[in-house]
Amino acid sequence: MWALILGLILFLGPHSVRIVAPAWREARLADWGEKRWKLSYTALAVIGLLLIIWGYGQARLDPHPLWATPRGMNHLAGLLMLPSLILLAASHVPRNHFKAKLHHPMLLSVKLWAFGHLLANNTVADLVLFGAFLAWAVLDFRSARRRALPPPPAGTAKGTAISVTIGVVAWIALVMGLHRLIIGVSPFPTMG
Repeated sequence: MWALILGLILFLGPHSVRIVAPAWREARLADWGEKRWKLSYTALAVIGLLLIIWGYGQARLDPHPLWATPRGMNHLAGLLMLPSLILLAASHVPRNHFKAKLHHPMLLSVKLWAFGHLLANNTVADLVLFGAFLAWAVLDFRSARRRALPPPPAGTAKGTAISVTIGVVAWIALVMGLHRLIIGVSPFPTMG
């Protein structure tokens, strides 16, 4: 479990600097320059992500259930992943209505992903992993809404259609076997 927790600290820590220490972040950017800041940020995040993946995999070998998962929660989590993946795609596709209206579709995507996985999973490691990401996404969304940023450009039908298409294709791939291949569990046990 230590690797999972350390990974979460190293991954979510840099992603949280803007929430908890915006002045420190701006000072580092001024002192180090954007290139050095981004390189340091990325290096910590990559190491953190690798530790999260390895640590969660290790924790799954010795699960400690906290509650009985109600029937159908894995199906609900699988369904929540559809809008989550569409929002994730929208965070990278320019000029779509999701980004224009919601401003922070990636944070909303992470919220849906984490919440859905908390519904479907019941171990200590699940609570630590998905709970940490959910808490981070909630706090970062609140912080982002307070920052004075120019609004994203107006959405177009093309940008929105591309976002939906990418999200739906990714969801179908996960349902049809990619999730089982990567994670070892099918979101819909009767499929993939």
